[in-house]
Amino acid sequence: MRRQADNGFRGPAVGATVVEALAAILAGNALYFLVLSPRLPGAWQHRPFAIDLGWGLDFLLCAALYLLLHYGRQWFDSRRGRH
Repeated sequence: MRRQADNGFRGPAVGATVVEALAAILAGNALYFLVLSPRLPGAWQHRPFAIDLGWGLDFLLCAALYLLLHYGRQWFDSRRGRH
């Protein structure tokens, strides 16, 4: 699922990156709001329309899941002999 860009860089197709990002955001938000948020102290719970500790924790969770998906796919592709 890789294509070569005009500059010679060989990277993942844009569609694969968008799918990874969307999956990370949906999974991260579901994990935060359904599993973590009810168990967190009040200061760590996200309030609507506010930038707070809960928002930061949710962001870090989504970013970590994105990195896990992105580098996990790269590792999996390299083990299967894809470039």
